[in-house]
Amino acid sequence: MMRRRAFITLLGSAAAAWPLAARAQQPERVRLIGVLSVFAKDDPEATTREAAFQQTLADLGWTIGRNVRIDYRRTGGDTDSLRKYAAELVALAPDVILTHGSQAVGPVLQQTRTVPIVFVSVDPVGSGHVASLARPGGNATGFTQFEYRIAGKWLELLQEIAPSISQVAVIRDPRTGPGIAQFAVIQALAPVGLELFPANAISAGEIERGIATFARSPNGGLIVTSGGTAFHRNLIISLAARHRLPAVYPYRYYSTAGGLISYGPNTIEPVRRAAGYVDRILKGEKPADLPVQAPTKYELVINLKTARALGLEVPPTLLARADEVIE
Repeated sequence: MMRRRAFITLLGSAAAAWPLAARAQQPERVRLIGVLSVFAKDDPEATTREAAFQQTLADLGWTIGRNVRIDYRRTGGDTDSLRKYAAELVALAPDVILTHGSQAVGPVLQQTRTVPIVFVSVDPVGSGHVASLARPGGNATGFTQFEYRIAGKWLELLQEIAPSISQVAVIRDPRTGPGIAQFAVIQALAPVGLELFPANAISAGEIERGIATFARSPNGGLIVTSGGTAFHRNLIISLAARHRLPAVYPYRYYSTAGGLISYGPNTIEPVRRAAGYVDRILKGEKPADLPVQAPTKYELVINLKTARALGLEVPPTLLARADEVIE
């Protein structure tokens, strides 16, 4: 009798364990992340950002092919492509979408108010994408570009490295919040006697014509704002060199490409932090509850080779403040 009871108990325990074993053997659900970027397909900045994003995800336990898949779309700043790729990504029903650049998040929000969105390098309040930085309130959150007051710092740096300038062309995309606001800050802080000229960066042809016209007068310099200019950076840098115009740029990758001087936030740090937000969203948190965060690390980079080509003597005090000097 005891043997029979023991056998039945053993049989029951085994039967109860079978469903658990079957569940344990089932593969983990693969999550889908969509990425929409304003950068071009062959842009090294895009490659660097994507590598940092994937590495941080891996550090958090997300392995491509095992429990996550990433679908990338790069646009090169083309407005029609942004709308097209935003619709394509939303149609894939991803678990979350990451956007790079101030022009990328708007088209995605036009397509969905339910799919979670994490943005990088955006003016979210000025553009109307979130209710507030502390409580975004909708399906989007992420990381801002920087405070607009930094535009005044660009003007200071330009006057410090090229004190003879009497006129400044401000390269901006007037369709973006940063392009409008940063120019307004520079206008407010420009000293008496310094002439300012807005130069639109909507197309390559417009940039070439604008800089060529501006360069006809002597003692000029350039300030390149952050909104909508990144995908024209090689053109702007080459035009500045051709017309021998000292220029200040918003990000390090301008200086590494030959730009004279740059001051702005590190562009890789927020991508890593964005991966942390993506991780939290995939684990159940909502964008509405994740505060929009500002940059924490800024970099001053000086390209001495470009300074020499322009015949500029960089003040020792400026060199001493630089985070990086490119020989």
